[in-house]
Amino acid sequence: MLRIGLTGGIGAGKSTVSEMLVEHGAVLIDADRIAREVVAPGEPLLPRLAEAFGPEIIDAEGGLDRVRLAAAAFADAESTARLNGLMHPAIRDRTAAHFARHAEAAIVVHDVPLLVENSMTPAYHLNLLVDVPAEVRLRRLMDSRGMDRDDAEARITRQAEDWQRRAACDVIIDNSGPIESTRDRVRELIDDRIGPFAANLSQRRPAPRGRLELTDPADKDWAGEAERVMAKLRHGTDAEFAVEHIGSTSVPGLPAKDVVDLQLLVPDLATAERLAPRLAELGYPGGELTDHLGEGGSEGKWFHKNSDPGRAVNLHVRTEDSVGARFARAFRSLLRTDAGERERYLELKRELIERIGEATDTEAETTNAYADAKEPYFLRMRQRLVPESFA
Repeated sequence: MLRIGLTGGIGAGKSTVSEMLVEHGAVLIDADRIAREVVAPGEPLLPRLAEAFGPEIIDAEGGLDRVRLAAAAFADAESTARLNGLMHPAIRDRTAAHFARHAEAAIVVHDVPLLVENSMTPAYHLNLLVDVPAEVRLRRLMDSRGMDRDDAEARITRQAEDWQRRAACDVIIDNSGPIESTRDRVRELIDDRIGPFAANLSQRRPAPRGRLELTDPADKDWAGEAERVMAKLRHGTDAEFAVEHIGSTSVPGLPAKDVVDLQLLVPDLATAERLAPRLAELGYPGGELTDHLGEGGSEGKWFHKNSDPGRAVNLHVRTEDSVGARFARAFRSLLRTDAGERERYLELKRELIERIGEATDTEAETTNAYADAKEPYFLRMRQRLVPESFA
């Protein structure tokens, strides 16, 4: 399934957006609803809470008195830790049961108010932020929920700041305007990204790429996008392997194809092969290719393109001390520090893109021709930066 994390500050309208996603066929798992489920009468957690915080937290009808529980549980750090120790495992297990129940669903949306605050974003293929400025949310809380200003401000302050959510999420849905504008944005998102992503993930296929062209780095946040992708890869592989941002998008200020290149470092190629099915589940299908190192030299690697049509990623799975891995790091450092070499490389790319774009027809032909045309330059750079590999 395509796992989507959905979040937003209090008063942003997450429930409105989640309903729209459900209308387009997504399954919704609501974290707030689960938190209420696990403390409902008859649930095993309720008597455990009463044992920990006193029988007075149970009301006359046998349900949880949330006000009394809060007074007892937030009285000091030890009590809060005790509450979390009881609540979090119950919520975790119930959430896993909900996901298992919908294992055959193509798209599952997990609505989590504190997705960013709890550092949960790496666990999802995509993270959506329902974005409304804090001052607008404050007014909504006062007008629609009848909160007084101090209470509303306090609740907003306890959550992550707007910039933190934007930095952590892949997609921003502006919900500060008319409802129809939000509806149009969600429909566009389903048609252009979520739907195709889910289909690609199911079929274990990469998303098609766009035209071969250079993009102005001022229009992109490649460093932020790479960090989000790397966090997902680390989480999805149990943080067992190093992941690094390489290639032109790792060089600040350098125009580049709008493709983030990453390398994941493994101890040997057998590990890379065993890892391939897991990477496919994370959205990185692929097969084994060969790095051409020039002068008859070569070394194996696994190469994966990703399934998300909204963010192109090339994932190179290399052995830790391979020539390819060392060269990728050295070349990145060179371009970051040597303005002259950076300009020469940029001019080469511009020349090749103009020439190859006119001479090829398909995406595969264009990509392969572009990579092959850069090989003489890369051979010279390898001889300069990794000379021991030619000994």
